[in-house]
Amino acid sequence: MYWKNAFIYTLREDPSEAEIISHKLMIRAGMISKVSSGIYNYLPLGLRVIRNIERIIREEMEAAGAAELLMPAVVPASLWQESGRWDLYGRELLRVKDRKDNEFCIGPTHEEVVVDIVRRSVKSYKDLPLNVYQIQSKFRDEIRPRFGLMRGREFIMKDAYSFHASDVCLEKTYQLMKQVYTNIFSRFGLDFRPVEADSGAIGGDVTHEFHVLADSGEDKIIFCPECDYAANVEKAAAQRDTHFGASLEEIAQPEHVETPNKKTIDEVSEYLGIAPHMTVKMLVYKREDDSLVGVLIRGDLTLNEVKLKNHICAEYIELPYDEELSVAGLVPGYMGPLGLDHTLPIFADYSVKNMEHAVVGGNKEGVHTRNVSPRRDLSHLEYGDFAMADAGDSCRCGGTLDSCRGIEVGQVFKLQKKYTSSMGMSFLTAEGKADTPTMGCYGIGVGRTAAAAVEQNFDSDGIVWPEEIAPYAVLLISLDPKDAEVAQLTKTLHDTWENRGIDVLVDDRKERPGVKFKDADLIGIPHQIIIGKKSLKKGQVEYKNRRKKEKQSLGIDAVAEHILSLCTADKNE
Repeated sequence: MYWKNAFIYTLREDPSEAEIISHKLMIRAGMISKVSSGIYNYLPLGLRVIRNIERIIREEMEAAGAAELLMPAVVPASLWQESGRWDLYGRELLRVKDRKDNEFCIGPTHEEVVVDIVRRSVKSYKDLPLNVYQIQSKFRDEIRPRFGLMRGREFIMKDAYSFHASDVCLEKTYQLMKQVYTNIFSRFGLDFRPVEADSGAIGGDVTHEFHVLADSGEDKIIFCPECDYAANVEKAAAQRDTHFGASLEEIAQPEHVETPNKKTIDEVSEYLGIAPHMTVKMLVYKREDDSLVGVLIRGDLTLNEVKLKNHICAEYIELPYDEELSVAGLVPGYMGPLGLDHTLPIFADYSVKNMEHAVVGGNKEGVHTRNVSPRRDLSHLEYGDFAMADAGDSCRCGGTLDSCRGIEVGQVFKLQKKYTSSMGMSFLTAEGKADTPTMGCYGIGVGRTAAAAVEQNFDSDGIVWPEEIAPYAVLLISLDPKDAEVAQLTKTLHDTWENRGIDVLVDDRKERPGVKFKDADLIGIPHQIIIGKKSLKKGQVEYKNRRKKEKQSLGIDAVAEHILSLCTADKNE
């Protein structure tokens, strides 16, 4: 491909609206352009990256026995109403009506559609397991789209769905798909990590996210360097030793203490001369049905709202107004669990369970209570893991947890029977009985992966594409395109490599060498060959490796084989 035909227009300056590296560089390199908030054009150079990502995905998915199909982007409301998600999904679901006033949505995900497809055909256990996938544009009406392809409203996704006669079969496919994703992201040439995660609005009870590691990542990952444990901070758990060794007989009885205008953990700790880990804070949340629920956690820890929401099976939780707390007999700033009406369900983090001499809110204005032992004074509590884990905490293996930032680019779910049951899908077992199949779901953000690759692969001059997903393998830079000898060698090398299956871009523009060199580094093609009259007089051309920034002179007779050997090696790595 020649530059003049490739529709590549680069920018010298960063776009004003771009906040992160991938957004800046992909616009500057002429790979994407903005249409509207969170909606982008994929220009030819960027589309080639997308197609390479899709090619690798297809190769690995088909090797795993998955069949590709394509579902519609516009989905009738009736399918979402069957699953119960029409009223639950929220404003991110873009709802539209046709001319007959029938309701539809622009699909953000396709669980309902694929169940409808499969339930029409699969009737027997003999038809299972089944794994199908698509690569398609989707739409989620994000409240705050930002960061270019990283969090757009319209995006390209690979979503796969598997159907099984048993949980044992689902587990096999789930593990297979985790390995397939490992293969895919390895072939992309990215530094990534699979982590335990929360399933969110998709559903299911087991899920892993795949994160590309980058300082700009929106997600915090907690991991243990001494074992293979890794989890999104929303899911991560730590091992906490909270037993202080005293017997219950040695602990004084609860005692109220005046703490005027001391409401925060730090204020109470300083006033009473104790460490924050000797306090217990009580938080109260309101569920979707307006009922209240309380939760206790050690004062020096942070509550993980996702864990609490999942534990109490709530669609969402939010903090109530002070007036709502007062109606329930709670005193804002001094809430505590002692003496409350047991109609208020109270849960407690494991960090509280073995505390001794703890200080809690006295549930009276300006009062706290000390010498509280939950195992003696709060025996009715239900315990769970509600704390936010962090670097420095202890891992279950005994090691010390660490943290890093990650960009979520893929996720695998065990949906189980969430959709097949609600949508009435069934099959006949070997015994001739009707049963409901169980499901798995597996997604990769295609455009998001391209942006994540840039976040992990760039320098001060521009993008440094990994070999497998680069828009072209070789950039031929002609410094003197009007010179007959330069033009002939350029054409010969271009044709030779193209005929051997190597994608080549030729920059034969009538531009200064400095402009061409800057554009070459900006768009990030792995291998550069520079041809000019001066070097040809010496029988040489110049080779530059974009990642290593190494330059070397090559003889004219050796350059073709040199690139062939490099590109062949890249594909085999």
